[in-house]
Amino acid sequence: MIALAWIAVGSLAAWGWLLLGQGFFWCTDQRLPHRVPLRDSWPDVAVVVPARDEAAMLPTTLPTLLAQDYPGRARVILVDDGSTDGTGGLAQELAGRHGGLPLTVVDPGEPEPGWTGKLWALRHGMAVARTDGPEYLLFTDADIAHAPDSLRALVEAARAGGWDLVSQMARLRTVSGWERLIVPAFVYFFGQLYPFRWVNRPTARTAAAAGGCVLLRRAVAERAGVPESIRGAVIDDVSLARAVQRAGGRIWLGLAERVDSVRPYPRLADLWHMVARSAYAQLAYNPLLLAGTVMCLAVVYLAPPIAVCAALLTANAVAGWAGGLAWAVMMGTYLPTLRYYRQSPLFALLLPFIGLLYLLMTVDSAVQHHRGRGAAWKGRTYARPTPAPER
Repeated sequence: MIALAWIAVGSLAAWGWLLLGQGFFWCTDQRLPHRVPLRDSWPDVAVVVPARDEAAMLPTTLPTLLAQDYPGRARVILVDDGSTDGTGGLAQELAGRHGGLPLTVVDPGEPEPGWTGKLWALRHGMAVARTDGPEYLLFTDADIAHAPDSLRALVEAARAGGWDLVSQMARLRTVSGWERLIVPAFVYFFGQLYPFRWVNRPTARTAAAAGGCVLLRRAVAERAGVPESIRGAVIDDVSLARAVQRAGGRIWLGLAERVDSVRPYPRLADLWHMVARSAYAQLAYNPLLLAGTVMCLAVVYLAPPIAVCAALLTANAVAGWAGGLAWAVMMGTYLPTLRYYRQSPLFALLLPFIGLLYLLMTVDSAVQHHRGRGAAWKGRTYARPTPAPER
């Protein structure tokens, strides 16, 4: 019990640091700034959509892109990445039915060695876009639905703030019970790793983006050498942001108001795979980092409720007070995310259990990698990134 009391005190100290010293990651105030109408002409934009077997998503999402109310010239380039469900044909059919922005569908073929499928698709989409010389590229996933003024708001924000990369974390779907339990925590943990306020500072050293919605200045993309410079990245959005930052670009990241992911994750297995396929890549495939992460998650998320329960049985006041305060701070930091997702505050009580699930997902990610399965997504499996052959 003495050891448990010390662990509980350590957990409380960790939560004190997370509350005040980790960029106020728990706040949800990083949103696109108030819109400032452009005084000059609107820049050309190419919207690049990598899509692999997305026929179920496109009827909901693609019309929202085609219907963008954008005063300048824009086009949509959908890259059909080896789909077997008629994604490309359906996209053309939807464009003919709904009209709006012009649509181009291209097929890049199978990725070359060293490339992930999404970045291979983005490479070809960018090559098509380059023929028109747009000032901006909007990378958006095939499961993302946009409000009619989404593109306009992104461009206005980029111009007003002088940002070269503007990214919004789409509001993920929270319909099923497991989605309501797991999804808000995904955004909460992401913000803990990459505090949005740190990313958005003019002198930022932290770089991150949300891959579902990224507006990028084309000249900066070329200066950063993307996507070639990050061709094997499993966590491509963070890698993209780091490449842009290294090239001297300015980055902004925030939560979306009217950009939504419609992809369903009805079962725990679906959400488990979503997290586990890239968790070990986040740890750079390093067993020591994995061990440290597991230990930290256990101390930060599991120790407080264990200490409280043990104190009730043994009357250990130190363990009880330290564990209880740590749990209270934990719940308090989670409430803003729950409000953003319009979920019951009672889910905050379950954050230790959710943390345990994420711990197990991370361990499973490492196990799958060492079994040779790596990061699997829609029939493709990526092991540790390897360089592409030089031409």
